Amino acid sequence: MRLHAKVGPPLFKMAVVWIAAAACSAVFSGCGKKQGTDPASIPGPVTDIDGNVYRTVRIGNQRWMAENLKVTHYRNGDAIPNVTDSTAWNSLGTGACTSYGNLLRNTPVYGLLYNWHSTADGRNIAPEGWHVPTDEDWKELEMTLGMSREEADRTQWRGTEEGGKLKETGTEHWESPNRNATNETGFSAIPGGFRYDNGGFNSFGYYAYFWTSTEKDQAGAWFRYIGYGDSYIFRSGSGKRFGFSVRCVED
Repeated sequence: MRLHAKVGPPLFKMAVVWIAAAACSAVFSGCGKKQGTDPASIPGPVTDIDGNVYRTVRIGNQRWMAENLKVTHYRNGDAIPNVTDSTAWNSLGTGACTSYGNLLRNTPVYGLLYNWHSTADGRNIAPEGWHVPTDEDWKELEMTLGMSREEADRTQWRGTEEGGKLKETGTEHWESPNRNATNETGFSAIPGGFRYDNGGFNSFGYYAYFWTSTEKDQAGAWFRYIGYGDSYIFRSGSGKRFGFSVRCVED
């Protein structure tokens, strides 16, 4: 069952243009060459400082969480502020998190949305032995799934079927048609939407956004998103006050 009414694609398309405007130029590319790993061999779970337990999956030489992060404390026990007020969210230069739409009922399934500052905080939001993936970690994943190095280094929509290999199948969480979703990796990406830097929300059910811990420049950092209507993976930079989902990767 979906837990929150969605904002449709027309608003999102405007958001994408706004997010990517200062980030990079559009480059579109083609096919890859490697295959994803067999999800039949699934490693054990990992537990965060709050006691949340996450399924994990091995893809190539990496081990990833197969669920979105929902931790509310840094590794040292300090709280990550749950900021619901839009004005306060917009002014932050430090770490913060929130549920989509400020609705706690969304958290168990979709995890929390974090601003970039929380992902880069030295107190660490990842469980012991894990970290928020770098831009290079994401590229390694994408190349394991089929992209060439040249293609992985590009920006905006890249690849052919790599995003589909990461998406949960069906339309329990994804809006139809959830095109070319196979989830052959077991990564089970779901569309948690995002939070604007001004505090608004968008794209729940339509797009899955994921931070990297890598800065693009002083104003922004690299992220990825995967959509309901295609099987590509989008790479760009975004302002650090946006709220995206996080998937951690093992050290």
